[in-house]
Amino acid sequence: MWVRENWDNTQINPTGFADFLEPAALTVCNTGNQSETLAVAEEALRSGAISLVVMQLNKPIGLTEGRRLQLAARDGQSTGLAIIPEGMGSNAAETRWRCTPMFDPKDSTLQKWDLIKNKSGTLGVWHVRWDTASRRIIMVPPARE
Repeated sequence: MWVRENWDNTQINPTGFADFLEPAALTVCNTGNQSETLAVAEEALRSGAISLVVMQLNKPIGLTEGRRLQLAARDGQSTGLAIIPEGMGSNAAETRWRCTPMFDPKDSTLQKWDLIKNKSGTLGVWHVRWDTASRRIIMVPPARE
């Protein structure tokens, strides 16, 4: 499930996810404001019917809201992913990642993932790419100089 505020004029195209999942399996929810986005995400996470809920947010999440999302994900045995602008993270987050594309003329899916916050482990950097055939993320060793 992808939850976003309806004021944002950019739209998610489910067919763009075809390499990752069946477009019919993606539910897109438009909400009136961030409070509604958080409420929909919380209910979806808690339901146990959805394995992943992606939230597009444009303001910081308070500690209470972040903790509610964590508990809902735990109760529903699901994963919540908040896409937020730089510097607007929640202190309740278990992990915080910065994902940036990496240039490779032969591979448009190459990315650099920086784990910049981790409450239960160490920080690190990974180079990853999407493998369409296996529908998995593959670790890619960094290029040598």
